[in-house]
Amino acid sequence: MRFSTVTSLLFLLLISCSQPVSNPNIKEGMALDRLSRIDSMLNEAVQTKEIPGAVALVVRNGKPVYQKAFGSANPESQRLFNDQDIFRIASMTKAITSLAVLMLWEEGMFFLDDPIAKYIPSFSGVGILKDYDAKDTTYTTTVPKNKITIRHLLTHTSGIGYGEIDGNPAIRSIYWKEELRDIFSPEQNMATLTNAIAKQPLHHEPGERFTYSLGLDVLGHFVEVMSGMTFPEFLRKRVFDPLQMNDTYFTLPEDKHQRLVPVITRDGDDWAIYESSFYDVNYPLQSKNFFSGGAGLSSTVQDYAKFLTLFLTQGKSNGQQIIGKKTCELIYQNQLSESMGFSHGLAFGILAEADLKKGMGGSKGTLTWGGYFNTSYFADPEENLIGIIYKQTFDIGNDSTSQRFRELVFQAVVE
Repeated sequence: MRFSTVTSLLFLLLISCSQPVSNPNIKEGMALDRLSRIDSMLNEAVQTKEIPGAVALVVRNGKPVYQKAFGSANPESQRLFNDQDIFRIASMTKAITSLAVLMLWEEGMFFLDDPIAKYIPSFSGVGILKDYDAKDTTYTTTVPKNKITIRHLLTHTSGIGYGEIDGNPAIRSIYWKEELRDIFSPEQNMATLTNAIAKQPLHHEPGERFTYSLGLDVLGHFVEVMSGMTFPEFLRKRVFDPLQMNDTYFTLPEDKHQRLVPVITRDGDDWAIYESSFYDVNYPLQSKNFFSGGAGLSSTVQDYAKFLTLFLTQGKSNGQQIIGKKTCELIYQNQLSESMGFSHGLAFGILAEADLKKGMGGSKGTLTWGGYFNTSYFADPEENLIGIIYKQTFDIGNDSTSQRFRELVFQAVVE
């Protein structure tokens, strides 16, 4: 009897020891004490005035593991950042536009290597810049050997320029003369702007190299042409509503105006609200006819995480197949030649194996990009991990917080 009791006790002890012990410091395989290093980094960056503030979100396995706001969103009112604030996400719009294009491609409406001129005829006469006279802004062009394709537009290899931020002074000057200053054209419509872009000279032969461009703005109008819907209508019906992205807009509804944070810049040793000499920074509050597929959206960290999650779940969201599994796999394929020294797919920049040794943060295939007003993201398919950090600044000088945030997210992965 005594032997049986001892045996039973030993058996129970073995059973209890074999049960996994819950570690309150671990959430979805991430160490919370290590994630708290993000707090220290961003608090110090605010205190030293490296940045005025930020909102950061980390999602693992589809679940938020870190979500916090730091610093001041408005130097005049002293309003603090809130994790529900709405930001101008600028070039983070590009991946959303790319998704819209690929959804139509899945329907068999076109081939990725179709010439864009087949659907927007104004591109049939494009030329490559040859000579430019800065005195009178006249120029000559040569006829390209290749036609601009939809794939070229998706991958920034079309040769089209980028107005305000273009690296070629001649192209920038030509665009400025035609008032093609990127997203800030409230009085013009999608077709007018697209046809105006088609009349400007190219940097180089289509497909020759990567040149950041207004190609995604062209594709915004292309979506309208192919779908028969306005671009905002298509995104709302096919992307935002299915993904429950309820705070993402080209023009914010009035009841969301107060959640839009201002753009901040430096004023000596202080922060100030940025005002531009050639566009109204508050364009998300204005009614418009031009909806920039390359930079026009405003959104929250939560909404963009919903968008990125789509590419970590084989194209599924909320029980719906938004894009096909194989299309999702295609998005992870680098579309550029190795000679370009950079990896970019049909919607995102892609972390290549050569980047891993640099400590950039993430596994091979990690999707990444950012926006003009200091917003950025990454999505790692191997770790099922998303990191988003939003600031809303312009010309504030050295700011390393986005890269440090990324590194601190990955050092917190323990399982």
